[in-house]
Amino acid sequence: MASNAEQLSDHGSYPEKSNQPSAAVLNDRRRAALEEIDNAPFSWFHVKVCLVAGVGFFTDAYDIFAISIAANMLAYVYGKGGVLTAWQSTGVKAATPVGNLFGQLVFGWLADILGRKRMYGIELMIMIIATFGQALSGSAPAVSIIGVIIVWRFIMGVGIGGDYPLSAIISSEFAATRSPAAIVGIIVVSAYKNAILAASWPAAGPIDHTWRLLIGLGCVPGVIALYFRLTIPETPRFTMDVERNIAQASQDIRDVMAGGKHGTQGKSPRLLCLFLEMGNKKVLIGTAYSWFALDIAFYGLGLNSSTILTAINFGGGNAPKGTTLNVYQSLYNVCIGNLILSFAGLIPPIQLMGFIVLTILFIVMGFAYNKLIATTAGTNAFVFLYCLTNFFQNFGPNTTTFVVPGEAFPTRYRSTAHGISAASGKLGAVVAQLGFTQLVNIGGTNKFVPHIMEIFAFFMLTGIFSTLLIPETKQKTLEDISNEDQDRYISGA
Repeated sequence: MASNAEQLSDHGSYPEKSNQPSAAVLNDRRRAALEEIDNAPFSWFHVKVCLVAGVGFFTDAYDIFAISIAANMLAYVYGKGGVLTAWQSTGVKAATPVGNLFGQLVFGWLADILGRKRMYGIELMIMIIATFGQALSGSAPAVSIIGVIIVWRFIMGVGIGGDYPLSAIISSEFAATRSPAAIVGIIVVSAYKNAILAASWPAAGPIDHTWRLLIGLGCVPGVIALYFRLTIPETPRFTMDVERNIAQASQDIRDVMAGGKHGTQGKSPRLLCLFLEMGNKKVLIGTAYSWFALDIAFYGLGLNSSTILTAINFGGGNAPKGTTLNVYQSLYNVCIGNLILSFAGLIPPIQLMGFIVLTILFIVMGFAYNKLIATTAGTNAFVFLYCLTNFFQNFGPNTTTFVVPGEAFPTRYRSTAHGISAASGKLGAVVAQLGFTQLVNIGGTNKFVPHIMEIFAFFMLTGIFSTLLIPETKQKTLEDISNEDQDRYISGA
C-alpha cells in the first residue's frame, strides 16, 4: 500500500512527497512553471475560458437587469391598478442582490478550500433552475406569486453571486451588458402587440406571457455553457499554491497548452493571515468599498431606469391612460429606453477617471434636474447625461472593481477576497434599491429623484479615495502583485 506521502489529495492529485526535492528546488520549479503560464501564447484554450466565463456574465447581467423591464409587466398583471406596491417592487428588484451577497461570500470561500474546478458549474445549475422556476411561478390562496418570484430571485442571486469570484479567478475578462434583456423585451412585447391591443385593460393575459418569456429565456445561455464549465481544468496556480503540488501543476500546464487532457486536484486558506498583512488589508478595503460605492449608483440606476425614464417623461406614450394602447406603448418605450441607456457601456477600464467623471455627472444631473426636465431639449440633455453615466461606469469602475480583486491577492485567498469585495458591492446594490424605493416619492411621485442623483454623486466621490488604496496591476504578474515572498514561497508555507 502506498505511504501517506503518496496518498491522493482530496482533489485526486498527488502532493509533493516530503522526502523529495528541497524547498529551494521546488521554488525553482514553481518559478519555472509560473513563467510558463505567464509567457504562454494566446491559444484556443484561452479563448474557450473567456467564452465560457463570458456566457456566464451574459447570463448574470441578463437575469439581474431583466427585472427592470419585467417589473413593469408584473405591475399590469398582478399589481393593483397596474402598479406594484413599494415593497413589492423593492422585493422583486432587491431579492437578487441579496442572494448575490450570500453567493459571493460562500462560493468565494469554498473555491479557495475545495478548488475552483469543483465549484465551477454548480452556481450555473442554481441559476438555471431558479430562472426556470421564476418563469413557471404561480399563485395559490395561501401564496402570493410576487412572494414566489422573490424567493426564486433570491435563489437565482445566490447562483449569480457564486459566478462572480469563480469566473473572475478563472478568467480576468469581463463583459457587462444589460442590452440583451432590453432587446428580448422589445421582441416579446412586439410579438404580443396584437394580443395586448385586443385584450381589455390592463391586458393581463398576454402580458403574463411576455414577462415569463423575458425571464425564462435567461436560462438558455446558461444551459449551453454548463457542459463546458464542468470540463474546465483546475487552475495551475491553485494546484501549486494551495495544494502545493508543483509536479501536477506543471503537467496540467503542458497538457492544456498542448490541448490534451488535464488532471484534477486541500489546504484551508489561512484567511486570518490575509487580514493581518497590512498590504492586503488596505487593498481589500479599497476593492470592497470601491465596489460598494459603485453599486450604489450602478444598481440604483440599473434596477430603476424605467422609473427614472417615466419621471422625466422620456418616450412616454401618447395614448389615453387606461387603454391597452397605452399599456403597449409604455412597455415598448421602456424597453427602447433601457436599450438606449445600456448601449453606452462597452468600453475599456480606467477606475479613477471613471469615479471622477461620475461624480461630476451626478452633481449636474442632481442640482440641475428641475431646469433640465422643464423643456424637451433639457429632457433630451438629461438622457444624454444619463447615457454618459452608463458609459463611464463601464469605462472604469464597473470593469475594474470586478477584475482587480481577481488579481491583487495571493492565490490562497484570491477567491475569498474577491467574494468579500463582490459581496460589498451587492450590499451597496441592496442599500440602493431599498433607499431608492423609500425615498423616490418623498414630496410627491418621483419628486426626490434629483436628490437621489446628489446622493449618488457623494458615493462616487468617496470611490475616488478608496481607489487610491488599490495598487496598479497593469503589466504585472499575479505573483508580483500578491505581497508574498516568492523566493522562499515553499519554505514559507
